[in-house]
Amino acid sequence: MGHISGRDIAIIGGGIGGLTAALAFARRGANVTVYEQAPALTEVGAGLQITPNGARALNALGLEKALDASGLSAQAVILMDAVSSEQITRFDLSRQTPEYRFYHRAALIDVLARGCAAAGVHVNLGTHITELDPDGSFKAGSGVVRPTLTIGADGLNSVVRGLINAPAKPFFTGQVAWRAMVKVEQADPVAQIWMAPGRHIVTYPVSKGRLNIVAVQERSQWAQEGWHHSDDAGNLRAAFADCGWQVKSILGDVEDVKLWGLFRHPVAAKWHSGNVAILGDAAHPTLPFLAQGANLAIEDAYVLARCCDEASKLDQGLRQYQELRRARVVKAIKAANANARNYHLSGVQKRVAHAGLRTMGRIAPTAFLNRLSWLYDHDVTA
Repeated sequence: MGHISGRDIAIIGGGIGGLTAALAFARRGANVTVYEQAPALTEVGAGLQITPNGARALNALGLEKALDASGLSAQAVILMDAVSSEQITRFDLSRQTPEYRFYHRAALIDVLARGCAAAGVHVNLGTHITELDPDGSFKAGSGVVRPTLTIGADGLNSVVRGLINAPAKPFFTGQVAWRAMVKVEQADPVAQIWMAPGRHIVTYPVSKGRLNIVAVQERSQWAQEGWHHSDDAGNLRAAFADCGWQVKSILGDVEDVKLWGLFRHPVAAKWHSGNVAILGDAAHPTLPFLAQGANLAIEDAYVLARCCDEASKLDQGLRQYQELRRARVVKAIKAANANARNYHLSGVQKRVAHAGLRTMGRIAPTAFLNRLSWLYDHDVTA
């Protein structure tokens, strides 16, 4: 056993990053407790993509069979012209190892929660953390908790991040996103990116006959940050009213829709201080244009547990964790930001770009994945 065996680890936040960290530390012999303010471990109405880099870490934590059973194997990414309904090109995903998969967030949370329960992780639900101190101690309910290490996996508006970093103001990107899910009788296991001037939609199926929809529009009208703000489905349809029949058909079935503003947050300067560390969105909120938010959090969790376990001193392990992760995360966020621009082209730029994509798909069908090999081929377990 390594240096964290038998140590008390507290994780604030029971989302994907927090539960992955809980399992990673428990697998290395730590006594792990997760503190989640929600009354249940659940995610409502949202899909996500687990790419091979994230899957390697989850598989190494013993979740491979459960992941196989709860996700859909992605076969391709298909780029579409949303206005003409014409397919521009198709990039094959079927040969990815491990498999590239689509999940409902609730299904992935369930896999992680069951893994944590089997590994002896304690999960305290409906628990509000107060009086968090720089030494990692805090009040949970009526008692004071003094763990060896406190990990902030508390998301976009992380309280733990604020404990170790100066306040940083996010800025509105001039883009808003709608998220919805509709029932479908049958859908090919592919991600389709429907591109239009100043807008795009990403669709892909998840389990139980549902299609996940994320639609993004450039606009100056500000929208509140966060996933859970309801909007009128008519507003979503109006934003894509000039698009082709396929897009109109998909959006015509939307009833319940959430809207949120996309804000760019700086990557935290410090990911640890004393007995406190942060991971995932708490350290580096990511825009949803590369499907890497969950995957980067999963990678963080695995690397943090390994570094803390293998280092002779905790502060040395925490330093190594940030050194190993920060540059990769910055690169991924930069790539995501660039994607948003590429999906929204118009006029001559659009015609040139689409012609180039068609040629690439015909002449060099593996070029798309080769360009992302630095991302998908990365193995935090190596």
